[in-house]
Amino acid sequence: MLQVSVLKEQTDRVLAGLAKRNFPNADAEVQRIIGLDQRRRQLQTEHDSAQAEANKLAQQIGRLMKSGDKAGAETLKARTAELKQQTKAAAEELTQLEKELQDALYRIPNVPHASVPAGRSADDNEVVREVGQKPELAEGALPHWDLIKKLDIIDFELGNKITGAGFPVYKGQGARLQRALINFFLEQAIDAGYTEIQPPILINEASGYGTGQLPDKEGQMYHATADDLYLIPTAEVPITNLYRDEIIPTERLPILNAGYTPCFRREAGSWGAHVRGLNRLHQFDKVEIVQIAKPEDSYAALDGMVAHIEGLLQQLGLPYRVLRLCGGDMGFTSALTYDLEVWSAAQGRWLEVSSASNFETYQANRLKLRYRDENNKTQLLHTLNGSALALPRIVAALLENNQQADGTIKLPEVLHRYTGFTQLG
Repeated sequence: MLQVSVLKEQTDRVLAGLAKRNFPNADAEVQRIIGLDQRRRQLQTEHDSAQAEANKLAQQIGRLMKSGDKAGAETLKARTAELKQQTKAAAEELTQLEKELQDALYRIPNVPHASVPAGRSADDNEVVREVGQKPELAEGALPHWDLIKKLDIIDFELGNKITGAGFPVYKGQGARLQRALINFFLEQAIDAGYTEIQPPILINEASGYGTGQLPDKEGQMYHATADDLYLIPTAEVPITNLYRDEIIPTERLPILNAGYTPCFRREAGSWGAHVRGLNRLHQFDKVEIVQIAKPEDSYAALDGMVAHIEGLLQQLGLPYRVLRLCGGDMGFTSALTYDLEVWSAAQGRWLEVSSASNFETYQANRLKLRYRDENNKTQLLHTLNGSALALPRIVAALLENNQQADGTIKLPEVLHRYTGFTQLG
Protein backbone atom coordinates (compact mmCIF):
# COMPACT_ATOMS: atom_id res chain seq x y z
CA MET A 1 0.00 0.00 0.00
CA LEU A 2 1.02 3.60 -0.41
CA GLN A 3 2.59 5.45 2.49
CA VAL A 4 0.52 8.27 4.00
CA SER A 5 3.59 10.50 3.71
CA VAL A 6 3.58 9.96 -0.07
CA LEU A 7 -0.12 10.87 -0.29
CA LYS A 8 0.50 14.06 1.71
CA GLU A 9 3.78 15.19 0.17
CA GLN A 10 3.23 14.06 -3.44
CA THR A 11 -0.52 14.51 -3.77
CA ASP A 12 -0.42 15.86 -7.33
CA ARG A 13 1.77 12.96 -8.54
CA VAL A 14 -0.46 10.43 -6.83
CA LEU A 15 -3.64 11.89 -8.32
CA ALA A 16 -2.09 12.06 -11.80
CA GLY A 17 -1.06 8.40 -11.48
CA LEU A 18 -4.49 7.31 -10.24
CA ALA A 19 -6.04 9.17 -13.18
CA LYS A 20 -3.93 6.96 -15.48
CA ARG A 21 -5.57 4.00 -13.79
CA ASN A 22 -9.02 5.57 -14.21
CA PHE A 23 -9.43 5.19 -10.45
CA PRO A 24 -12.79 6.72 -9.41
CA ASN A 25 -13.10 9.46 -6.76
CA ALA A 26 -9.33 9.57 -6.32
CA ASP A 27 -9.17 13.10 -4.92
CA ALA A 28 -11.90 12.44 -2.35
CA GLU A 29 -10.30 9.15 -1.27
CA VAL A 30 -6.84 10.68 -0.92
CA GLN A 31 -8.15 13.67 1.03
CA ARG A 32 -10.13 11.36 3.29
CA ILE A 33 -6.96 9.40 4.10
CA ILE A 34 -5.03 12.59 4.80
CA GLY A 35 -7.84 13.73 7.09
CA LEU A 36 -7.91 10.41 8.94
CA ASP A 37 -4.16 10.59 9.44
CA GLN A 38 -4.37 14.16 10.79
CA ARG A 39 -7.07 13.12 13.26
CA ARG A 40 -5.02 10.05 14.24
CA ARG A 41 -1.95 12.19 14.93
CA GLN A 42 -3.98 14.70 16.89
CA LEU A 43 -5.59 11.96 18.95
CA GLN A 44 -2.23 10.29 19.56
CA THR A 45 -0.86 13.59 20.88
CA GLU A 46 -3.88 14.02 23.20
CA HIS A 47 -3.52 10.43 24.41
CA ASP A 48 0.21 10.78 25.09
CA SER A 49 -0.23 14.14 26.85
CA ALA A 50 -2.95 12.74 29.12
CA GLN A 51 -0.81 9.70 29.85
CA ALA A 52 2.22 11.85 30.64
CA GLU A 53 0.15 14.07 32.97
CA ALA A 54 -1.25 11.01 34.72
CA ASN A 55 2.27 9.63 35.26
CA LYS A 56 3.42 12.96 36.65
CA LEU A 57 0.43 13.16 39.00
CA ALA A 58 1.10 9.63 40.24
CA GLN A 59 4.53 10.75 41.44
CA GLN A 60 3.02 13.85 43.12
CA ILE A 61 0.35 11.73 44.83
CA GLY A 62 3.07 9.54 46.29
CA ARG A 63 4.89 12.53 47.71
CA LEU A 64 1.69 14.02 49.13
CA MET A 65 0.77 10.75 50.82
CA LYS A 66 4.21 10.55 52.38
CA SER A 67 3.88 14.11 53.68
CA GLY A 68 0.45 13.36 55.13
CA ASP A 69 -1.48 15.64 52.77
CA LYS A 70 -4.31 13.20 52.10
CA ALA A 71 -6.72 15.90 50.91
CA GLY A 72 -4.28 17.10 48.30
CA ALA A 73 -3.63 13.52 47.23
CA GLU A 74 -7.36 12.81 46.85
CA THR A 75 -7.76 15.91 44.65
CA LEU A 76 -5.00 14.68 42.36
CA LYS A 77 -6.47 11.16 42.38
CA ALA A 78 -9.74 12.58 41.07
CA ARG A 79 -7.86 14.29 38.27
CA THR A 80 -5.97 11.06 37.56
CA ALA A 81 -9.27 9.21 37.22
CA GLU A 82 -10.42 11.80 34.66
CA LEU A 83 -7.17 11.38 32.75
CA LYS A 84 -7.54 7.61 32.85
CA GLN A 85 -10.96 7.89 31.22
CA GLN A 86 -9.54 10.28 28.60
CA THR A 87 -6.68 7.94 27.69
CA LYS A 88 -9.03 4.96 27.53
CA ALA A 89 -11.45 6.78 25.22
CA ALA A 90 -8.57 8.08 23.10
CA ALA A 91 -7.05 4.60 22.85
CA GLU A 92 -10.37 3.13 21.72
CA GLU A 93 -10.85 5.84 19.11
CA LEU A 94 -7.26 5.42 17.97
CA THR A 95 -7.80 1.71 17.41
CA GLN A 96 -10.89 2.41 15.33
CA LEU A 97 -9.18 5.21 13.39
CA GLU A 98 -6.13 3.11 12.61
CA LYS A 99 -8.32 0.32 11.25
CA GLU A 100 -10.32 2.81 9.18
CA LEU A 101 -7.09 4.36 7.88
CA GLN A 102 -5.61 0.95 7.04
CA ASP A 103 -8.76 -0.14 5.21
CA ALA A 104 -8.79 3.10 3.22
CA LEU A 105 -5.13 2.68 2.25
CA TYR A 106 -5.81 -0.91 1.13
CA ARG A 107 -8.35 0.42 -1.39
CA ILE A 108 -5.85 2.73 -3.14
CA PRO A 109 -3.86 1.04 -5.95
CA ASN A 110 -0.20 1.68 -6.61
CA VAL A 111 0.86 4.81 -8.46
CA PRO A 112 2.03 3.95 -12.01
CA HIS A 113 5.59 4.68 -13.10
CA ALA A 114 5.98 7.74 -15.34
CA SER A 115 6.55 5.49 -18.39
CA VAL A 116 3.16 3.77 -18.05
CA PRO A 117 0.86 4.83 -20.91
CA ALA A 118 -2.66 6.06 -20.24
CA GLY A 119 -5.46 3.76 -21.34
CA ARG A 120 -8.48 1.79 -20.25
CA SER A 121 -7.95 -1.74 -21.56
CA ALA A 122 -5.55 -4.20 -23.18
CA ASP A 123 -6.21 -2.45 -26.49
CA ASP A 124 -4.24 0.53 -25.16
CA ASN A 125 -1.10 -1.39 -24.16
CA GLU A 126 2.13 -0.32 -25.83
CA VAL A 127 4.06 -2.81 -27.97
CA VAL A 128 7.72 -2.36 -26.96
CA ARG A 129 9.15 -4.91 -29.41
CA GLU A 130 8.26 -7.99 -31.42
CA VAL A 131 10.82 -10.75 -31.88
CA GLY A 132 10.92 -13.82 -34.13
CA GLN A 133 9.27 -15.00 -37.30
CA LYS A 134 5.69 -16.22 -37.15
CA PRO A 135 5.51 -19.74 -38.61
CA GLU A 136 3.31 -20.48 -41.61
CA LEU A 137 1.41 -23.70 -41.03
CA ALA A 138 0.35 -26.16 -43.70
CA GLU A 139 -3.29 -26.35 -44.66
CA GLY A 140 -5.26 -28.42 -42.18
CA ALA A 141 -3.12 -27.42 -39.18
CA LEU A 142 -4.93 -27.97 -35.89
CA PRO A 143 -5.35 -25.86 -32.74
CA HIS A 144 -3.77 -27.31 -29.64
CA TRP A 145 -7.05 -28.58 -28.15
CA ASP A 146 -7.40 -30.90 -31.13
CA LEU A 147 -3.71 -31.83 -31.14
CA ILE A 148 -3.67 -32.91 -27.48
CA LYS A 149 -6.70 -35.12 -28.05
CA LYS A 150 -5.15 -36.65 -31.17
CA LEU A 151 -1.84 -37.29 -29.37
CA ASP A 152 -3.60 -38.35 -26.12
CA ILE A 153 -1.25 -36.29 -23.94
CA ILE A 154 -3.69 -34.07 -21.98
CA ASP A 155 -7.20 -35.10 -20.95
CA PHE A 156 -9.75 -32.46 -20.01
CA GLU A 157 -12.61 -34.95 -19.64
CA LEU A 158 -10.73 -36.92 -16.97
CA GLY A 159 -9.90 -33.70 -15.12
CA ASN A 160 -13.54 -32.69 -15.24
CA LYS A 161 -14.51 -36.12 -13.87
CA ILE A 162 -12.06 -35.87 -10.99
CA THR A 163 -12.42 -32.18 -10.12
CA GLY A 164 -14.20 -29.98 -12.64
CA ALA A 165 -13.57 -27.78 -15.66
CA GLY A 166 -10.15 -26.17 -15.87
CA PHE A 167 -8.24 -29.00 -14.13
CA PRO A 168 -6.63 -31.08 -16.91
CA VAL A 169 -4.86 -34.42 -16.50
CA TYR A 170 -1.43 -34.64 -18.16
CA LYS A 171 -0.33 -38.12 -19.17
CA GLY A 172 2.46 -39.89 -21.02
CA GLN A 173 4.48 -37.50 -23.14
CA GLY A 174 2.28 -34.63 -21.94
CA ALA A 175 3.27 -35.22 -18.31
CA ARG A 176 6.93 -35.60 -19.26
CA LEU A 177 6.82 -32.38 -21.28
CA GLN A 178 5.44 -30.54 -18.23
CA ARG A 179 8.26 -31.86 -16.06
CA ALA A 180 10.81 -31.04 -18.74
CA LEU A 181 9.70 -27.43 -19.04
CA ILE A 182 9.70 -26.97 -15.26
CA ASN A 183 13.24 -28.35 -15.00
CA PHE A 184 14.44 -26.25 -17.93
CA PHE A 185 12.97 -23.05 -16.52
CA LEU A 186 14.36 -23.74 -13.03
CA GLU A 187 17.85 -24.58 -14.27
CA GLN A 188 17.91 -21.44 -16.39
CA ALA A 189 16.92 -19.37 -13.34
CA ILE A 190 19.61 -20.99 -11.18
CA ASP A 191 22.21 -20.35 -13.88
CA ALA A 192 21.11 -16.68 -13.85
CA GLY A 193 21.84 -16.41 -10.13
CA TYR A 194 18.45 -17.19 -8.59
CA THR A 195 18.16 -19.41 -5.52
CA GLU A 196 15.55 -22.14 -5.89
CA ILE A 197 12.78 -22.08 -3.29
CA GLN A 198 10.08 -24.71 -2.80
CA PRO A 199 7.41 -22.84 -0.82
CA PRO A 200 4.07 -23.95 0.65
CA ILE A 201 1.14 -23.69 -1.77
CA LEU A 202 -1.27 -22.62 1.00
CA ILE A 203 -0.95 -19.19 2.60
CA ASN A 204 -2.50 -17.50 5.60
CA GLU A 205 -4.39 -14.22 5.55
CA ALA A 206 -1.35 -12.17 6.60
CA SER A 207 0.57 -13.41 3.55
CA GLY A 208 -2.35 -12.50 1.27
CA TYR A 209 -2.42 -8.98 2.66
CA GLY A 210 1.37 -8.74 2.51
CA THR A 211 1.58 -9.02 -1.28
CA GLY A 212 -1.78 -7.43 -2.08
CA GLN A 213 -3.93 -10.41 -3.03
CA LEU A 214 -6.14 -9.39 -0.11
CA PRO A 215 -8.42 -7.54 0.05
CA ASP A 216 -8.31 -7.01 -3.75
CA LYS A 217 -8.45 -10.55 -5.14
CA GLU A 218 -10.19 -12.74 -2.53
CA GLY A 219 -12.81 -13.72 -5.11
CA GLN A 220 -10.10 -15.11 -7.40
CA MET A 221 -8.49 -17.39 -4.79
CA TYR A 222 -9.59 -20.77 -3.53
CA HIS A 223 -10.28 -20.44 0.19
CA ALA A 224 -9.96 -23.39 2.60
CA THR A 225 -12.45 -21.90 5.04
CA ALA A 226 -12.07 -24.48 7.83
CA ASP A 227 -8.43 -23.43 8.32
CA ASP A 228 -8.72 -19.91 6.84
CA LEU A 229 -5.96 -20.65 4.33
CA TYR A 230 -5.78 -19.80 0.63
CA LEU A 231 -4.38 -21.79 -2.30
CA ILE A 232 -1.74 -19.62 -3.95
CA PRO A 233 -2.44 -17.88 -7.27
CA THR A 234 1.33 -17.64 -7.90
CA ALA A 235 4.61 -18.50 -6.16
CA GLU A 236 5.23 -14.75 -5.82
CA VAL A 237 3.03 -14.73 -2.73
CA PRO A 238 4.81 -17.22 -0.46
CA ILE A 239 8.30 -16.39 -1.76
CA THR A 240 7.94 -12.63 -1.20
CA ASN A 241 6.39 -13.26 2.23
CA LEU A 242 9.54 -15.09 3.32
CA TYR A 243 10.86 -11.61 4.15
CA ARG A 244 7.81 -10.12 5.87
CA ASP A 245 8.70 -8.04 8.96
CA GLU A 246 12.42 -8.16 8.20
CA ILE A 247 15.20 -5.61 7.93
CA ILE A 248 17.53 -7.00 5.25
CA PRO A 249 21.27 -6.31 5.64
CA THR A 250 22.49 -4.41 2.58
CA GLU A 251 25.15 -7.04 1.88
CA ARG A 252 22.35 -9.54 1.15
CA LEU A 253 20.82 -7.30 -1.52
CA PRO A 254 19.64 -7.86 -4.13
CA ILE A 255 17.79 -11.07 -3.21
CA LEU A 256 16.98 -13.32 -6.18
CA ASN A 257 14.69 -16.31 -5.69
CA ALA A 258 12.92 -18.67 -8.08
CA GLY A 259 10.32 -21.30 -7.39
CA TYR A 260 8.08 -23.78 -9.15
CA THR A 261 4.54 -24.28 -7.86
CA PRO A 262 1.15 -25.25 -9.11
CA CYS A 263 -1.06 -22.15 -9.20
CA PHE A 264 -4.78 -21.91 -8.52
CA ARG A 265 -7.20 -19.25 -9.79
CA ARG A 266 -10.98 -19.15 -9.58
CA GLU A 267 -11.28 -16.70 -12.48
CA ALA A 268 -14.84 -16.42 -13.75
CA GLY A 269 -15.38 -18.67 -16.74
CA SER A 270 -16.39 -17.45 -20.17
CA TRP A 271 -16.99 -19.00 -23.54
CA GLY A 272 -15.09 -18.89 -26.82
CA ALA A 273 -11.81 -19.95 -28.35
CA HIS A 274 -9.85 -17.43 -26.27
CA VAL A 275 -10.44 -19.56 -23.15
CA ARG A 276 -10.56 -22.97 -24.83
CA GLY A 277 -8.11 -25.78 -24.10
CA LEU A 278 -4.97 -24.60 -22.31
CA ASN A 279 -5.74 -20.92 -22.84
CA ARG A 280 -7.27 -20.53 -19.37
CA LEU A 281 -7.12 -23.00 -16.50
CA HIS A 282 -8.00 -23.05 -12.81
CA GLN A 283 -4.85 -25.04 -11.98
CA PHE A 284 -1.58 -24.65 -13.86
CA ASP A 285 2.18 -24.93 -13.37
CA LYS A 286 4.51 -21.96 -13.31
CA VAL A 287 8.08 -21.04 -12.46
CA GLU A 288 8.29 -17.62 -10.82
CA ILE A 289 11.27 -15.33 -10.34
CA VAL A 290 11.24 -12.82 -7.46
CA GLN A 291 13.66 -10.05 -6.59
CA ILE A 292 14.05 -7.71 -3.64
CA ALA A 293 16.21 -4.68 -4.42
CA LYS A 294 17.18 -1.23 -3.21
CA PRO A 295 15.00 1.47 -4.81
CA GLU A 296 17.77 2.88 -6.98
CA ASP A 297 18.46 -0.58 -8.46
CA SER A 298 14.95 -1.89 -9.03
CA TYR A 299 14.26 -0.73 -12.59
CA ALA A 300 17.56 -2.13 -13.84
CA ALA A 301 16.52 -5.34 -12.06
CA LEU A 302 13.18 -5.30 -13.89
CA ASP A 303 14.93 -4.90 -17.25
CA GLY A 304 17.15 -7.85 -16.34
CA MET A 305 14.13 -9.99 -15.46
CA VAL A 306 12.46 -9.20 -18.78
CA ALA A 307 15.68 -10.06 -20.62
CA HIS A 308 15.84 -13.39 -18.76
CA ILE A 309 12.26 -14.24 -19.77
CA GLU A 310 12.96 -13.25 -23.37
CA GLY A 311 15.98 -15.55 -23.34
CA LEU A 312 13.75 -18.50 -22.41
CA LEU A 313 11.36 -17.76 -25.28
CA GLN A 314 14.23 -17.38 -27.72
CA GLN A 315 15.66 -20.75 -26.70
CA LEU A 316 12.24 -22.32 -27.20
CA GLY A 317 12.06 -20.75 -30.67
CA LEU A 318 8.74 -19.04 -29.99
CA PRO A 319 7.90 -15.71 -31.67
CA TYR A 320 6.98 -13.22 -28.97
CA ARG A 321 6.30 -9.60 -28.21
CA VAL A 322 6.83 -7.42 -25.15
CA LEU A 323 4.06 -5.06 -24.02
CA ARG A 324 4.14 -2.20 -21.56
CA LEU A 325 0.75 -2.30 -19.86
CA CYS A 326 -1.37 0.84 -19.76
CA GLY A 327 -2.80 2.24 -16.54
CA GLY A 328 -6.19 0.64 -17.07
CA ASP A 329 -4.79 -2.87 -17.62
CA MET A 330 -2.20 -3.00 -14.84
CA GLY A 331 -2.46 -5.08 -11.70
CA PHE A 332 -3.61 -3.29 -8.54
CA THR A 333 -0.21 -3.47 -6.81
CA SER A 334 2.12 -2.83 -9.76
CA ALA A 335 3.98 0.38 -10.63
CA LEU A 336 5.14 -0.94 -14.02
CA THR A 337 4.31 -4.22 -15.76
CA TYR A 338 5.63 -5.80 -18.94
CA ASP A 339 3.59 -8.62 -20.44
CA LEU A 340 5.26 -11.12 -22.75
CA GLU A 341 3.07 -12.87 -25.30
CA VAL A 342 3.86 -15.74 -27.68
CA TRP A 343 2.36 -16.21 -31.12
CA SER A 344 -0.13 -19.05 -31.38
CA ALA A 345 -0.01 -20.02 -35.05
CA ALA A 346 -3.11 -22.20 -35.29
CA GLN A 347 -5.23 -19.73 -33.32
CA GLY A 348 -3.71 -16.77 -35.12
CA ARG A 349 -3.34 -14.65 -31.99
CA TRP A 350 -1.00 -13.66 -29.19
CA LEU A 351 -1.10 -15.53 -25.86
CA GLU A 352 0.18 -14.00 -22.63
CA VAL A 353 2.76 -16.26 -20.97
CA SER A 354 4.45 -13.89 -18.53
CA SER A 355 4.05 -10.69 -16.57
CA ALA A 356 7.08 -8.98 -15.03
CA SER A 357 6.36 -6.20 -12.55
CA ASN A 358 8.05 -3.71 -10.25
CA PHE A 359 5.88 -2.97 -7.22
CA GLU A 360 8.31 -0.36 -5.87
CA THR A 361 7.49 0.07 -2.13
CA TYR A 362 3.81 -0.91 -2.41
CA GLN A 363 4.21 -4.50 -1.20
CA ALA A 364 7.18 -3.69 1.04
CA ASN A 365 5.09 -1.17 3.00
CA ARG A 366 2.51 -3.87 3.72
CA LEU A 367 5.23 -6.42 4.47
CA LYS A 368 7.32 -4.04 6.60
CA LEU A 369 10.25 -5.15 4.43
CA ARG A 370 13.12 -2.74 4.95
CA TYR A 371 16.87 -2.10 4.91
CA ARG A 372 19.12 0.45 6.61
CA ASP A 373 20.54 3.26 4.48
CA GLU A 374 23.97 4.86 4.86
CA ASN A 375 22.61 6.91 7.78
CA ASN A 376 21.38 3.74 9.51
CA LYS A 377 17.79 4.81 8.93
CA THR A 378 15.28 2.14 7.89
CA GLN A 379 13.88 2.49 4.35
CA LEU A 380 11.42 0.41 2.39
CA LEU A 381 12.79 -1.94 -0.26
CA HIS A 382 11.38 -2.57 -3.73
CA THR A 383 9.86 -5.94 -4.68
CA LEU A 384 9.63 -7.41 -8.19
CA ASN A 385 8.39 -10.61 -9.74
CA GLY A 386 7.93 -12.27 -13.11
CA SER A 387 6.64 -15.50 -14.65
CA ALA A 388 9.56 -17.46 -16.06
CA LEU A 389 7.40 -19.09 -17.31
CA ALA A 390 3.75 -20.14 -17.03
CA LEU A 391 3.38 -23.49 -18.77
CA PRO A 392 -0.10 -23.89 -20.33
CA ARG A 393 0.12 -21.34 -23.15
CA ILE A 394 3.79 -22.18 -23.74
CA VAL A 395 2.69 -25.77 -24.36
CA ALA A 396 -0.17 -24.55 -26.57
CA ALA A 397 2.21 -22.50 -28.72
CA LEU A 398 4.84 -25.28 -28.90
CA LEU A 399 2.21 -27.73 -30.11
CA GLU A 400 0.63 -25.43 -32.66
CA ASN A 401 3.76 -23.78 -34.03
CA ASN A 402 5.76 -26.99 -34.38
CA GLN A 403 3.19 -29.40 -35.85
CA GLN A 404 4.48 -31.35 -38.82
CA ALA A 405 2.75 -32.65 -41.93
CA ASP A 406 2.89 -36.22 -40.57
CA GLY A 407 0.97 -35.20 -37.40
CA THR A 408 3.97 -35.20 -35.07
CA ILE A 409 5.16 -32.22 -33.00
CA LYS A 410 8.82 -31.29 -33.30
CA LEU A 411 10.21 -30.15 -29.94
CA PRO A 412 12.89 -27.44 -29.50
CA GLU A 413 16.35 -28.93 -29.22
CA VAL A 414 16.91 -27.27 -25.84
CA LEU A 415 14.23 -29.55 -24.32
CA HIS A 416 15.53 -32.86 -25.68
CA ARG A 417 17.77 -33.68 -22.72
CA TYR A 418 14.89 -32.94 -20.35
CA THR A 419 12.17 -34.88 -22.18
CA GLY A 420 14.18 -37.85 -23.40
CA PHE A 421 12.45 -37.56 -26.79
CA THR A 422 12.63 -35.16 -29.72
CA GLN A 423 9.02 -35.11 -30.82
CA LEU A 424 5.50 -35.74 -29.63
CA GLY A 425 3.61 -38.50 -31.38
